[in-house]
Amino acid sequence: MEQAACDHPALLGCADVDWSRIPGCPDGVPVLLRSLLDEVAGPAVMPVLENVLMNSVFHVSAVMPAVLPFLIRLAAVPDIAVRSGLVGFLAVAAELSSPVDADDERQVLLFGKDSDHPEREWCRAAFAAHASAVRALLEDGVLPDGLISVDDRECLLRAVPPRRRPS
Repeated sequence: MEQAACDHPALLGCADVDWSRIPGCPDGVPVLLRSLLDEVAGPAVMPVLENVLMNSVFHVSAVMPAVLPFLIRLAAVPDIAVRSGLVGFLAVAAELSSPVDADDERQVLLFGKDSDHPEREWCRAAFAAHASAVRALLEDGVLPDGLISVDDRECLLRAVPPRRRPS
């Protein structure tokens, strides 16, 4: 079943993830990801997946870093019904994975210390590893007008390392 759930090119490698080793990860994550591609099921599955990937309003779950590569690739699928939701959710993930300033009491109170939330660093690593796909997604003309706000675009660009310039 999980192999069949991961047959779309955007989900390549999904069946290779040992989802059972991720704390708090439900067995059906591959099926949820595959369901995002379905025009009817996708909109109903999106909030379920968001609940799995968020521990609270301010915290990503340990599942998020493993799912990010698939969400990034799914957001690039032009005819997916939940595309705008995926792009917006990627911006939320990028924002919530930003490092917390340990000297800012308010930030620490809201988001906790980075040392207590290693999933944020793992998300930053996932965004960095897939930086070229994120940049390609954000290139002018790839996303239709109105699909991503200027703020969300900037947030996603901050989540990936700058392009290296040839020396």
